[in-house]
Amino acid sequence: MYIQSLYKVLKNHIKPKVLNRMNRYNKWEYGYNEEHDIIVISKDGTVGEVYEIQNLKIALPKKPEKPHGFVSNKWEYTEYPKELKKIKSVFDWEEYSINFKEKWYDYIDNEFNKREQGFWFNNKNVATYITGTHYMYLQWSKIDVGQPDFRESNRLFYIFWEACKADDRCYGMCYLKNRRSGFSFMSSAESVNLATISTDSRFGILSKSGADAKKMFTDKVVPISVNYPFFFKPIQDGMDRPKTELAYRVPASKFTRRKLESNEAIAEITGLDTTIDWKNTGDNSYDGEKLKLLVHDESGKWEKPNNILNNWRVTKTTLRLGGTIIGKCMMGSTSNALDKGGSNFKKLYYDSNVEERNANGETRSGLYSLFIPMEWNYEGYIDSYGLPVFEDPKKDRFSPQGKRIRIGVIEYWQNEVDGLKKDQDGLNEFYRQFPRTEQHAFRDEAKQSLFNLTKIYEQIDYNQDVRNESLVTKGSFQWQNGIQDSSVLFVPNKNGRFLVTWVPPIELQNRVILKNGLKYPGNEHCGAFGCDPYDISGTVDSRGSNGSLHGLTKFSMEKVPNSLFFLEYIARPQTAEIFFEDVLMACVFYGMPILAENNKPRLLYHFKRRGYRGYSMNRPDKVYMKLSITEREIGGIPNSSQDIKQAHAAAIESYIENYVGNLDGRYGDIYFQRTLEDWSRFDINNRTKHDASISSGLALMACNKNLYTPVFKRQLEQKPLGFKKYDNKGFSSKIIR
Repeated sequence: MYIQSLYKVLKNHIKPKVLNRMNRYNKWEYGYNEEHDIIVISKDGTVGEVYEIQNLKIALPKKPEKPHGFVSNKWEYTEYPKELKKIKSVFDWEEYSINFKEKWYDYIDNEFNKREQGFWFNNKNVATYITGTHYMYLQWSKIDVGQPDFRESNRLFYIFWEACKADDRCYGMCYLKNRRSGFSFMSSAESVNLATISTDSRFGILSKSGADAKKMFTDKVVPISVNYPFFFKPIQDGMDRPKTELAYRVPASKFTRRKLESNEAIAEITGLDTTIDWKNTGDNSYDGEKLKLLVHDESGKWEKPNNILNNWRVTKTTLRLGGTIIGKCMMGSTSNALDKGGSNFKKLYYDSNVEERNANGETRSGLYSLFIPMEWNYEGYIDSYGLPVFEDPKKDRFSPQGKRIRIGVIEYWQNEVDGLKKDQDGLNEFYRQFPRTEQHAFRDEAKQSLFNLTKIYEQIDYNQDVRNESLVTKGSFQWQNGIQDSSVLFVPNKNGRFLVTWVPPIELQNRVILKNGLKYPGNEHCGAFGCDPYDISGTVDSRGSNGSLHGLTKFSMEKVPNSLFFLEYIARPQTAEIFFEDVLMACVFYGMPILAENNKPRLLYHFKRRGYRGYSMNRPDKVYMKLSITEREIGGIPNSSQDIKQAHAAAIESYIENYVGNLDGRYGDIYFQRTLEDWSRFDINNRTKHDASISSGLALMACNKNLYTPVFKRQLEQKPLGFKKYDNKGFSSKIIR
């Protein structure tokens, strides 16, 4: 059964007594509430349900006793009254009689209230809240198909966006989406919505190219603005359908009885001086300007020489004055292949994780990341109530256009995937366009990979299906009773740096062999570790590579699984010494040797100093007498030799072919997603960014060291023994001289 994980409703997140007291006096304020760690998007002083969307806790307004009920028991577009449709501007409105104005006052007032506070309606007998921005999109925004359909996915999107606007720690959203999700129209609608109520403000549009930004402006923003009702639409300067800039002059003030009865002339109202425009794509687009809203469309498709990361560093400054955030960014895109702009967008997306904040409460990028899986927003598999049809419907369900939906979107998607299994690049493109996971969204092109991407991605998908978190334990190693060089214990710990899928039985734990007063691993016949170390505790930019450690078993007569990657460690603790001790404790606990790169030798000197030189393997491709003085002293293997690089890559390639992905109906047992993803991106000519690949490859070489042992061929040389040789041809023998 499909289990949705897009959002959840938090029960009793706020104590009922506190909630009731605050609601009684309408005390809840719009914005971030630090005491309860919630973002209040309610504008009427009440709080009802608390949603958690991608780890962001968002408080909705309290449900009214009687939400609006449409006849169809679902969202309905309300026809614009014909009498008002004839009125094109506030100047035309002024010419009508007071009686006519009084007739339509309540209608106009209600529309302004819905725009400001949002709207409650019954959807399939469930009280459903949409934000004011979402209401403006559904009711007053004209798109390519006419009026937009209500979709539950869009409701959650707009709730998340409202939270981004309400939170004064946030610069906006970074939305990872599927194709045809409606983002371009929704962001265009928001531009018009905010611009028509803002004074002296600038609104900007960027896309993957200047032509795309222009098209979004002319085909989406302008038509939405043109089709606004007169009471929302300011008077604009210039042409009705401009090509470069929308400039609003006279505001669409809220119509009140006071204003209706006053003698204030519309023409005398101070102008808005608000514009919406677009710019060509570039790192310095909008540099030096002050923006109220920046729409960043197709941000995952910026190709060289343009760089979305560089552009965001520039445009971020346009959204703040000093330390105060004065504008927001609405960024959304599918992802290109990693070398075609996808890698920069991926970094920006993960830098927007709301669970990782600095001392000022901001994420690394300043944005908040949102991912909506494709099954929530795939055309043809959303019913007339706007609800996604995840599984095969047991009762008849129909699309908004009246077409019967026969199968669930999950089955449809899987059928498409199965049909592309023999076309890996086609499959990866489908994953990027219609992702069910973040990993799908950032799939790379197969041709860019050194290894078999089909098998790697088969394993990644399988791990996600079996929810491999239940197979992987996070934890730490520690010396028993804190006494160094005693026995090591493994302690499960959700904050630990180690990921482990297997621990040896007690009789194999901490097995040490003593030879001439030196310590050697007692389980060398069971497996080995590979390690890519680092030497320096800190770096200038705090972006140094991680230390990486992998443990791998090999065939033995012990109670040990065969060829299993059982341990992954990819971390950079506060000091290098902590990392050294982590690695040492893992080796002692498992009783296995380690093959480490020796170009950064501090780890290996740490082993020697502590009496564990016997745990450090020598490079397997040379006999002892051919080792350098340093290699004899501390062991390890260099990373500079081309032969070593080739052997290292070949070891990973062989393992993937034999132990990863679909293996004649069963799947491999490697459950470390970061390692698999690192293999998928591995570049033999630029190995520095691939810590996991380095250490896992060294573990494979350590377990198969016999394959790299030098072979000496015996060369025979003829030596004269003093015997004469004869030529026996013919009738008589002759001495060969």
